[in-house]
Amino acid sequence: MSKINDGGPAFPNVPDGAGDRWADWDTGMSLRDYFAAKAMCSAMDLSPARWWNEGVNPAAGTGEIQRVAKVAYTMADAMLAARGAQ
Repeated sequence: MSKINDGGPAFPNVPDGAGDRWADWDTGMSLRDYFAAKAMCSAMDLSPARWWNEGVNPAAGTGEIQRVAKVAYTMADAMLAARGAQ
């Protein structure tokens, strides 16, 4: 199984003068996680009627929400691919 290209750090916290040692510092979340979070927020903004129309019932439990999360990462992977990261 190949490693997913996560696009690198989205908001690295690298102190001035760290140079090549920046990997030793807090690199923050990955760009893939950031994109997925944005996609998830957009999905969560759907009105309850849209949730039902999309086949997602948030009250049905974690299985439905996990499906939305998987879709968010699929969207994030598409965004990374569109920018040439994959």
